[in-house]
Amino acid sequence: MNVFYEEDGAFKVGAILADNNTSLQVEAPHGKRSKVKVAVVLLRFEQPPITSFMGEAQEIADAIDVDFLWQCCGGEEFTHEALAREYFGHAPGPVESAGVLLRLHGAPMYFYKKGRGRYKAAPEEALKAALAGIEKKKQQALKKEQYVAQLNASALPPEFVPLLNSLLYKPDRNSIEWKALDEASGALKVTPVRLLERCGALSSPHEYHLNRFLFEYFPRGAGFAAAPACAIPGDLPPAAVEAFSIDDATTTEIDDAFSVTRLPGGNWRIGIHIAAPALGIETGSEIERCARERLSTVYFPGGKITMLPEEAIRSFTLGENRQCPALSLYVEATPEFAVVSCASRIESVNIIANLRHDALDQVFNQETLARGTVEHSAVDHPLGGQLQVLWAFASSLERARRGDTAEVEQRAEYNFQVENDRVTIVRRDRGTPIDKVVSELMIYANSEWGRQLADSKTAAIYRVQNGGKVRMSTVPAGHEGLGVKQYIWASSPLRRYIDLINQRQLVALVSGQEPPYQKNSEALLAAMRDFELTYDAYAEFQRSMERYWCLRWLLQENVSTVTASVLRDNLVRFDELPLVVRVPSLPMFEAGARTELAVSAIDLFELTLHCEFQKRQDGETAPGATG
Repeated sequence: MNVFYEEDGAFKVGAILADNNTSLQVEAPHGKRSKVKVAVVLLRFEQPPITSFMGEAQEIADAIDVDFLWQCCGGEEFTHEALAREYFGHAPGPVESAGVLLRLHGAPMYFYKKGRGRYKAAPEEALKAALAGIEKKKQQALKKEQYVAQLNASALPPEFVPLLNSLLYKPDRNSIEWKALDEASGALKVTPVRLLERCGALSSPHEYHLNRFLFEYFPRGAGFAAAPACAIPGDLPPAAVEAFSIDDATTTEIDDAFSVTRLPGGNWRIGIHIAAPALGIETGSEIERCARERLSTVYFPGGKITMLPEEAIRSFTLGENRQCPALSLYVEATPEFAVVSCASRIESVNIIANLRHDALDQVFNQETLARGTVEHSAVDHPLGGQLQVLWAFASSLERARRGDTAEVEQRAEYNFQVENDRVTIVRRDRGTPIDKVVSELMIYANSEWGRQLADSKTAAIYRVQNGGKVRMSTVPAGHEGLGVKQYIWASSPLRRYIDLINQRQLVALVSGQEPPYQKNSEALLAAMRDFELTYDAYAEFQRSMERYWCLRWLLQENVSTVTASVLRDNLVRFDELPLVVRVPSLPMFEAGARTELAVSAIDLFELTLHCEFQKRQDGETAPGATG
C-alpha cells in the first residue's frame, strides 16, 4: 500500500512499511524512510507505482484549465475529491484526485485553502484584483527590461526625466525605475550617478551637487513666492553722522557700517551701525515666515541663496548714498581709545560709501598704517583718517579682550571667483587691518548688546563656548575663544535669522517696549534648535562646493604635482588651496613638514582624488618614487 500526503506545504508519496494506527513508517521513491502522521495522509493507493505517481498527477494538473475549474466549484467550501468527481464525471482514481489537488494548491489566487484537502473559490472581485495585480507585475517586468536595455545603450528612458532627483538623491527602491537603474549599473559596473551622466541626464557634476542640496533643503525651489513689500519706517530720527561699510566685492546684504566723530575735548565717538530689518519685517508676516524657514543665507562659490527676498534686502541693506534704517551702537572712547560709555539708538543713517576689500586693501594695510598716526593718517583714501582711527580703536579692543594672550594664528582665506565655468582661487591672508577693524567692532557690538540684554533680563539667543565647543543658548555665558563674558549674534540680521530675533529684542529694549520673545518661549527655543542644525548643514554644503571647485581648478590648470604641509599622520593640507586630503603613502613625518605630492584620479562626483607622496621638500624621496 502507498500513501499520498502533505508535509510542510509540499505533497509527497511513499510506500507503507509499517502502520502504527496514528502514524506510518513510509519509504520515499528515492529510498529515504520517515515517520508520517496518519492525519496528513490525503489518500491511499495501490497503483500506479510511487515512482511514476507524482509525474502522472502533475500531467493531469497541468492539463486542467484553472478558470474552468474555478467556475465549476461554486461558492461553498469543498474537498478536492468532491471537485475531482464533478470535474471528471466519475469517481476519481488516485492520480486524478491528486492531479486536481495539485491544481487547486498551485492556484492560490483562485482557491483559498481552508484545511487539509479543503478549499474555497476566491470571490470574483478578489480574483479580478489578484489577476490585475499579476498582469501589472508582468507589465512592470517587461517595462523594466525595456528600461535596462535603454540604459545599457546609454539612452535615458523618457519616464526617468521627472524622477531624476528622487532617483539620484532619495530613490524608491521598490520602483521599477530604480530597480532598472540598479540592475543596469551593476551590469555595467558603474554607479547609478555615472550611468545617468552617461545617458545625458546630468549636464555636470556641479549640477549634481547643487541639485542634491536643493532637493533636501529647498524642495520647492530657491526662489521666493510673491510677498508684500516691507514697510520701511519713515519717521526715524536722522543720525548726525556719515557712515561707510567695508565688505567683499560680491556682498549685497550689507549689514554693518561705521562712523567716526571727534568730540569736543578730544574723545572719539565710534558708531557701529547695523541694518534694521526688524523695524519693517513683522513677526508672522509672509517675509518673516520665509526667513524662519530658511534661517540663513546659503553661500557657495559662484552663487548664494539669500534668506530674505531681494525686495526686502534692497529695503534694508546699507547701500551707499542712502538714508537707511539702522540700530546703532555709539561708543565714546578716550584719545587712548579706552571705552567711556555706550549708547544704542534706532535711527536713519546716511551711508556715504560702500568700501570693497579688493580696492581698500591697496591703501589700507600694515604698511600705510605704520607710516601714519591717528592725527596724521597715511592711508591714501578720502576716508583715510577715519580708517586710521578705526584701526587704532580695533587694536585697543583686541588688547583689552585678549589681555596678555598671544594672538591666535590666522589661517589664510580663499576667495573663489567662478565665471563662464572657470574658477579663480585667490589666497587672502586673514588678520589684515580690514579684517581686524570689522571683526573687532562686530565682536564688541555683539558682546555689548549681549550684556545689555542679559542685564535687563530680556530673552535672547547667545553664542557660548566652553571646553572648546561652541553652542547656542538662551542663558548668557562666556565665549572662551573670543574672551568675552557674553556674546550674541545681532550684527547680520539680513543674513541670519538668529540675528533678526536678537535685533527684535534689542529694538524692544531700546524703545522701551515689550519684547516679542519671552525667556524659554517655544518659538525662541525652536528657532534656536532649527538654526543650529540648518546652519551646520549650509556650512557643510559650502565646504563641499569649495572642495569641488578646488578639484575643478586642479583639472583646469592641469596640475599633476602639489606641495602640502602635514597636519598629522597621513593627513595633509595643500599649500595653495583650501584642500585637506589623506595620503596613504605618506611616511611618518612631524606636523608641519612640507611635502611634494603627485595628484591623480580626480572624481568630481565623489569629490575625491588620489595623492601619492613624491618627496619631502628637504629632498627625502619616497621609496620607488621617480620624483
